[in-house]
Amino acid sequence: MATSDDARAGGSKDLEQLDGLVIPPFSRRGFVMTSLMTGLTLATTRVEAQAIRTDETGIVAGEVRIPVGDGPMPAYRAMPQGPGPFPIVLVVEEIFGVHDYIKDICRRLAKAGYTAVAPELFARQGDVSKMTDVQEIVREVVSKTPDAQVMGDLDATAAWAAAEAKGDAGKLGITGWCRGGRTVWLYAAHSANLKAGVAWYGNFGGNRTGIQPKTAADVIPEIRAPILGLYGAADTGIPVADVEKAREAAKAAGKTVDIVIFPDAPHGFHADYRPSYRKGPAEEGWGRMLAWFRDHGVA
Repeated sequence: MATSDDARAGGSKDLEQLDGLVIPPFSRRGFVMTSLMTGLTLATTRVEAQAIRTDETGIVAGEVRIPVGDGPMPAYRAMPQGPGPFPIVLVVEEIFGVHDYIKDICRRLAKAGYTAVAPELFARQGDVSKMTDVQEIVREVVSKTPDAQVMGDLDATAAWAAAEAKGDAGKLGITGWCRGGRTVWLYAAHSANLKAGVAWYGNFGGNRTGIQPKTAADVIPEIRAPILGLYGAADTGIPVADVEKAREAAKAAGKTVDIVIFPDAPHGFHADYRPSYRKGPAEEGWGRMLAWFRDHGVA
């Protein structure tokens, strides 16, 4: 979803309400994006001094193509050097696509010992690398991307990582930011193979549509893997009350869910290329994520 920081980049403070817009029937157009973007998204502010750049020493990293039913899907893969197999982490983008921030996250995970793969899940719906308006991205791309398509693409990515990127299919994790955080909750309800997930400020609400029929809150009783949720108390797009409701819903359903709310942290507090970045919560959240994966079979 788009949130307050995302909205400021595109000139609207209400974009969080656009999640799950009713749209015309989806028409498959093939892949609009056949390769990943270079640099950072054009749709938000870059803060040059704080953007992190992880080198490739000791790892193998670069763009790849993942075969799916209707063609090759562009993705970014980073993994340690060596024979493997390595535990797999699916990395799910924000609304901005697989840009340099998401690629760097993959390299950070590779340095920690994982095969990390970030598929371009919006590649069929539009070319977000050329879009400067957040509202356009949400309206024309995000809201037109079927959840079932996303789940299938993530399954294909996991299978590809095990077959082609020295990944261990028995040690599968997922993490995602913003819209990707929502996807983490949905994938945990979808996949029987997932060992653990970490959702960074993923929205629990939004309208339901024919191609996006359930919210993250809807699927909490159905999740099959332990989930760590990392949220900010100052996130104006995701009220703390909604986060607490999710915590209670998971407890009532008997699910293994831990939710951490960082005081004073806004939406996007991990996004080091944006003004929303908060070093303390970002680093603590990263450490908690790695510990969660270790403790729940993704290591």
